[in-house]
Amino acid sequence: MKIVTDRGCDLSPQQLEGLPPLYYVPMKLTLAGKTYSSGEDLTSEEFYRLLEETGEYPTTSQPGAGDFVELYRRLAQEDPQILSIHISSGLSGTLNSAQVAAGMVPEAQITLWDTMTLSAPEAWQVEAAARAVKAGWELREILALMEKVRSLTTGFFTLDTMKYLIHGGRISHLKGLLASLLNIRPVISVSKEDGRYVTVAQERTFRRAIQRMAQEVVKMYPNVPKLRLQLIHAHNPEGMEMLREAMENLVACDWLPPVTVGPILGAHTGTTLVGISAAPAELTDLLP
Repeated sequence: MKIVTDRGCDLSPQQLEGLPPLYYVPMKLTLAGKTYSSGEDLTSEEFYRLLEETGEYPTTSQPGAGDFVELYRRLAQEDPQILSIHISSGLSGTLNSAQVAAGMVPEAQITLWDTMTLSAPEAWQVEAAARAVKAGWELREILALMEKVRSLTTGFFTLDTMKYLIHGGRISHLKGLLASLLNIRPVISVSKEDGRYVTVAQERTFRRAIQRMAQEVVKMYPNVPKLRLQLIHAHNPEGMEMLREAMENLVACDWLPPVTVGPILGAHTGTTLVGISAAPAELTDLLP
């Protein structure tokens, strides 16, 4: 079985170790008049450096059905069974493109999976599937595992500037302008009902938003003595360490290595984002 995913999935180098190959559908990003293929000719580190140097707003384009068709056909020559795992359909049309493409590649047996999330929480589902494939699990067992991971995992993030969310259309200009004028820092999650962004709290400073995010994580898992956690940041190690400290003051933590948000998601957040992926620590025991 081949696993296909997208650049909305943020895996640390440590998580990738020992996994079977993951195949990424191309996702394009344009910054300062030059177009890149995220993760192929533009690393996260290079992207955030260019973002600060140019001061310009990047634009992204989701993969089209043709991108998927080309990838599916190539992979089907080696193995017709393909599991295609993607960013929330409530946030991107990527899954829809994959669905159209799947109907155009009859030689492949393509199973589509909506993670209903993004970044590290999406990656946790991809990693679980890849581990299960390596362990020789059957497709139905892999899907049941991903469903369990999806139901147990929650992601939260905040950021110190709204301008990239506003420019990228992820938040209305009116709401974004009002939030900026009032110095509001939102704590954002992704709804498990429709896979769209939801604001769970608002604070007047970035530090307070990080503290509030830690509280919201613990509130999400009442009576859970230990949490499996992974810190997420765009280009903000200082903010990430603030969140680590806040979490450790509230609950027992089983930390995964932190992960940097890739360029495709970073284009919509800028360099200040800090976030976290969370689940009960017992989730680790479910993984092969």
